Amino acid sequence: MANDPLFWVAAVACLGVLVILMIGVGGFAKGGEFNRKYANKLMRMRLAAQFIAVLLILAFVLFRNGG
Repeated sequence: MANDPLFWVAAVACLGVLVILMIGVGGFAKGGEFNRKYANKLMRMRLAAQFIAVLLILAFVLFRNGG
């Protein structure tokens, strides 16, 4: 599994989702101008990144099991 490049791409995508989520939660906790300006944009970015990550995970499972 660790030798499969699709696994690493999916793992990086999941980490990207985590980073976007943490930035959003941090901005929400802090409040202020950053939250007002970027809260919705970060939510949309997280949803798009999460969708891509789920697709990559599904592709990994599909190809790992041989279709």
